[in-house]
Amino acid sequence: MPLRLSLLGSTGSIGTQALEVAEQLNRTGTFPVEIAVLAARSNVQLLEQQARRLSPQAVALFEPAAARDFRQRTRDLDITVLEGPEGLCEAAAWEGADTTLNAVVGMVGLRPTMAAIKAKKTLALANKETLVAGGSLVIEAARQNGVKILPVDSEHSAIFQCLQGSPEERAVKRLILTASGGPFFGWEKERLQAVTPEQALCHPNWDMGAKITIDCATMMNKGLEVIEAAWLFHMPVERIGVVVHRESIVHSMVEFADNAVIAQMGAPDMRLPIQYALTYPQRLESPSGALDLPALGKLTFFEPDRERFPCLNLCIKAMERGGLVPAAANGANEAAVQLFLEKKIGFMDIPRLVQAAADSQPAVQAAKVEDVLEADRMARSRVLELAGSL
Repeated sequence: MPLRLSLLGSTGSIGTQALEVAEQLNRTGTFPVEIAVLAARSNVQLLEQQARRLSPQAVALFEPAAARDFRQRTRDLDITVLEGPEGLCEAAAWEGADTTLNAVVGMVGLRPTMAAIKAKKTLALANKETLVAGGSLVIEAARQNGVKILPVDSEHSAIFQCLQGSPEERAVKRLILTASGGPFFGWEKERLQAVTPEQALCHPNWDMGAKITIDCATMMNKGLEVIEAAWLFHMPVERIGVVVHRESIVHSMVEFADNAVIAQMGAPDMRLPIQYALTYPQRLESPSGALDLPALGKLTFFEPDRERFPCLNLCIKAMERGGLVPAAANGANEAAVQLFLEKKIGFMDIPRLVQAAADSQPAVQAAKVEDVLEADRMARSRVLELAGSL
């Protein structure tokens, strides 16, 4: 029986690569994948191409105007068209799917994640904001519904793979996330003040969307991943380390009680962790290239520069304070990154604005999703208010 997939964010970087993986698996016949639902924000042209090629039961478009356009373009297709936030949630919980891959970017992914969990879908999670902002609610909902969360991010997939066969939780001493260091590794703080969006969007190793690429440049992405790892693997942040690994070959490591360290290695290709999440626990032929260690020659590791890239520590401190503080930090970062991309603030203004928004958020616990969304809204509002005076 094929895996029936609802793919949220099908027109983005993770989504398009997930479709490559699915189509490769179907070609080989080793692990058939049926695309039940495709969902996107507004890229009607690409979504139409995907729908005509893959014949899903339904598509969802977050922007209502895009949904109307899609209906017009595909009047010859027998396909259900969903729209808006409710449509995205309906896609996540689609009855004709058994697995939901959430690859949307940003806080918009939280409600669909909860919808998929409540519908008892296996959840392949690439939307890190889901756990950063609403971790306690998501993990508890997954526990209550018996839902398995399979990480798609390369770092969390690496840890998940390293933990296979671990005898018990007590055996794990520390998780070690690797970071590429982004395009500004080794830059002086004065030089960072003048960074442009064009420079920040040139990642040395990975091809990703704009928001996550900027997050890698500020090292906010690694801070968010520390928070995500704490929730996914039930690990306090003080037992999660970060090292800069410029080659992006070691994707993360686990240190055990006997001081043995197990690392997961591979080419910097997101198709590998995507496929592992879809086919787990099987390992099958992959479109990702083989690793040629002699050609690499050497692998290097450095301490992250927490002074020049303060976003990493901001996230760790937000998680230590707990409650809704990580949600505020995440929302503030999304707003600040958008302002930077629009050239309305400078590169080093991003951590300043995140810090201010996080500091203004009381460390109260979230009782419901609406609490998380309100903390997010207030943080964004605070960023816009402060940015006007920079």
